Amino acid sequence: MLRRLHAVQPASFAFTPANLAWANGQISKYPVGRQASAIIPLLWRAQEQEGWLSRPAIEHVADMLGLAYIRALEVATFYFMFQLQPVGSIAHIQVCGTTSCMICGAEDLVAVCKELVNAKAHALSADGKFSWEEVECMGACANAPMAQIGKDYYEDLTPAKLRDLIARFSKGEVPVPGPQNGRYAAEPLSGLTSLKTAEAGRRQHNASAQAAVDLGDTVRRIDGSEVVLTMPWLGKTVPPVAEARGDAKEPTPGKGLPADASGATVQEAPARSKGKPKSDGNAANATPLATPEAKAPAMAVQSKPSALPSARGGKADDLKIIVGIGPKLEILCHKLGFFHFDQIAAWTAAEIAWVDDNLEGFKGRVTRDNWVDQARSLAARGKL
Repeated sequence: MLRRLHAVQPASFAFTPANLAWANGQISKYPVGRQASAIIPLLWRAQEQEGWLSRPAIEHVADMLGLAYIRALEVATFYFMFQLQPVGSIAHIQVCGTTSCMICGAEDLVAVCKELVNAKAHALSADGKFSWEEVECMGACANAPMAQIGKDYYEDLTPAKLRDLIARFSKGEVPVPGPQNGRYAAEPLSGLTSLKTAEAGRRQHNASAQAAVDLGDTVRRIDGSEVVLTMPWLGKTVPPVAEARGDAKEPTPGKGLPADASGATVQEAPARSKGKPKSDGNAANATPLATPEAKAPAMAVQSKPSALPSARGGKADDLKIIVGIGPKLEILCHKLGFFHFDQIAAWTAAEIAWVDDNLEGFKGRVTRDNWVDQARSLAARGKL
């Protein structure tokens, strides 16, 4: 299947503060030098935030992970879980069209999508609420035919049931995912013939559907405003980052859609990227972790952080691991007495303001690139 970037792209991308903290937590799962392993969750969260994966989002993730752009593009274009074009504001419908589902009526489901959404796959409905596509097997063959709507499976569908689901989603309802014909999971349609004791004490829905109900997270996109960030590998739960720390723009409804559909600022896709721009702390092309407009408050109370005359044990941490710090900024940090992640991780708001104001040639970088949150993850990882 040929998958290309959409012809019309937004001007930029930046994670919201809470999503940025979450992304840094994902990166912290992996050893130094292996951050590229976090690419799929980061691309997924970028898609969750905006609804689809734009070129600026893909390149932003590549910058965070130190990857050449082509490597991130390879991943984004390989998996059909990543949408490379604007999708419906409520949901994108993926109808399985492989053997079991095809035999059981997938073509009739596709016909419903063509009628109620758009005659063409990947195109928006007239009201902008839905989009659809036919995909390959999603592994729910015993519950064929099925479709993934948002993040969840809706199984045992008929054309009438799919029509009803689309109507309910359109009205703002979120139907419970899972089998739509009364089945609990994937047991025989005639009912269980063995292991009947398994029915005792079970919850109202099967595990997948129950998780969707409990989390309230099925078609909802994650913009960071309602998310509690759980990072079990760090042994802690991280609350959303305060607005004063992040300054990344919140996503707006319809962001990334062509101007005639949503009014969003867009630009024609530029020439193909030749690779990830180098970031030495002073590179004009470097992609920040938050919007360039982020600055320390002009009247903020300042306090100089505790400094060290030299690195402990004569060995400084590699501060360049913090996205936004290049060789020049690392040298400047050393001159100010900052050699270790745990030093940066301990900075208070007043200390952040002082450092922001004393990074000659790089003022505001601590706030702009969220050094403290990154340093906390890196310091915690070093203690595991």
